Amino acid sequence: VDKPAGLVAHPAGPDGGATLAHGLLALGAAGGDPERPGLVHRLDRDTSGLLVVARSDEAHVRLTAAIRERRVERRYLALVLGSPRSRTGRIEAPIGRDRRDRTRRSLDTETPRDAVTWFEVQELTGSRALLEVRLETGRTHQIRVHLEAIGLPVCGDPVYGVAGDLGLERQFLHAHRLR
Repeated sequence: VDKPAGLVAHPAGPDGGATLAHGLLALGAAGGDPERPGLVHRLDRDTSGLLVVARSDEAHVRLTAAIRERRVERRYLALVLGSPRSRTGRIEAPIGRDRRDRTRRSLDTETPRDAVTWFEVQELTGSRALLEVRLETGRTHQIRVHLEAIGLPVCGDPVYGVAGDLGLERQFLHAHRLR
């Protein structure tokens, strides 16, 4: 599925707004967990791009296993403020709920979970860089947290980056390739 920015993947509270999971249910194409029908993994509300969904319970079991076993490659494009010190890099830093702000994820956590992110510079544009990012693990907000941690906040990101940078109303993060 090519998820547009602004669409929530699954219900996360009492507001009851439209979600990708609701859309999959309406099409009769949602296998797996009834709490998150069809969803094998997620994208943040304001991240656009490709998402794997399961149309049957069997597909959900197999695709979830493939994600867990790291057999699915997920690549993103991210515009960041700053220039990386190298053209490629690997960020390995555990992530969990932030100690002081429970709505954020961070490296400063009491509940660390392994997280690995790879990046490669695609283009340098003055004070910004376009990166292709590959997830080895898939933690909540992983790319945004890891890039902020190395001094490369995602442009337009109101939580971990530079809100409103370049007039952006959301983070410049797009899931562009699945394999």
